[in-house]
Amino acid sequence: MSSVALGGLFLAFLLVLLAIRIPIAIAMLLTGIGGYVSISGWDPLLNYLKTVAYARYTVYDLSVIPLFLLMGQFASRGGLATGLFRAAAAMVGHWRGGLAISSIGSCAAFGAVCGSSVATAATMGQVALPELRRYKYSNSLAVGCLAAGGTLGILIPPSVVLVIYAILAQQNISTLFMAAFVPGILAVIGYMIAIAIYVRLFPDSGPAQERSSWKQRLQAQQGVWPVLLIFLVVLGGIYGGWFTPTEAAAIGTVGTGFFAFTLGKMRLAELKEVLLGTGVTTAMIFMILLGADVMNAFLAISQLPNFIAETISGAGLPPFLVLAGILVLYLILGCVMDTMSMILLTIPIFFPVIMGLDFYGLDQTEKAIWFGILALMVVEIGMVTPPLGMNVYVIAGMARDIPMSEAFRGIVPFLISDIVRVVILVLFPSITLCLVRWLT
Repeated sequence: MSSVALGGLFLAFLLVLLAIRIPIAIAMLLTGIGGYVSISGWDPLLNYLKTVAYARYTVYDLSVIPLFLLMGQFASRGGLATGLFRAAAAMVGHWRGGLAISSIGSCAAFGAVCGSSVATAATMGQVALPELRRYKYSNSLAVGCLAAGGTLGILIPPSVVLVIYAILAQQNISTLFMAAFVPGILAVIGYMIAIAIYVRLFPDSGPAQERSSWKQRLQAQQGVWPVLLIFLVVLGGIYGGWFTPTEAAAIGTVGTGFFAFTLGKMRLAELKEVLLGTGVTTAMIFMILLGADVMNAFLAISQLPNFIAETISGAGLPPFLVLAGILVLYLILGCVMDTMSMILLTIPIFFPVIMGLDFYGLDQTEKAIWFGILALMVVEIGMVTPPLGMNVYVIAGMARDIPMSEAFRGIVPFLISDIVRVVILVLFPSITLCLVRWLT
């Protein structure tokens, strides 16, 4: 059997392992080891394994992951989300659907210091869901806006998943953060428009609350400045060239921890839980990265990614048809896989394909950035689509009386917004690349 055929066979084996719920790290390790041995034998494999862990874990850029995770833990446990929601609700809560719009804005702001979709959804859900239900918002809109808003956690930089993509695609982390900013803002605006349209079609789903006085609004804004300061220091420092993403993550972590202890609800007793949670999540991600390295080494010697890229290029298919097929496949995979798994599993296969095609005359770097943002957008849709839809389960779990069918029904307006946004970004890559071109 040829190496390419073996590559396809073991890739199918990997999908079987994932289907029976084997953890992604173990599944990739087993597949990579089995495939490597089948092509090259045990001695080359053992020679590779003795250095792969050291080579992976000594990459300086990886240190940004535990720092951003710790920053997110401080933000989640420190009560910073409460001030964000109260400030947004004071400004627009008197609009029809205003509290739902406030939830989206709060999720975007919190995502700027969190970097995790599930953590953003869970934290903002604890703050906003009781208020949405108290003001008689429909269950579907309440769950839908918070689950969709949670996806902003990795769309608004900093983003842990975007760091992983940057490492896999060998791209600059700062540049990818810069490119994600405008699409992230578009996502926020699109979700707010979706809510505005929805509450006009179904007026009883999002009743307005009492208008706040200007004094109350100004008092409420006091809860915003810690998050705003951290956001400006971290991203402003990166884009201003004052420090690297890793240094920015360290500064952001210290700042978030300071505000969590001084202004929020963090206590020393909770510090152990924060550090333990960060350590567990970091270990999980690093284990997945090791599995991905072994898997990618097997794919490299099998020549399967090159074969797929050459086959597609030689078939003469229109580049946008290929891109559309990849994005649709991501939507399908998102129904059964988590974001991290999809990125690690598919980028080594799809990235060479995209790099071999021409899109608007973009150079290789711009093409890699543009595709990375598109991939990030599409895989994150999987966080709100059935049957997995992790964000929906997280929010619905906070109100167990809401049927899952009703919860997923509330996602529909936001999915429509997601699809429209992805189409716009595909047709107009300059939207994604405008800040990159302007600031670099």
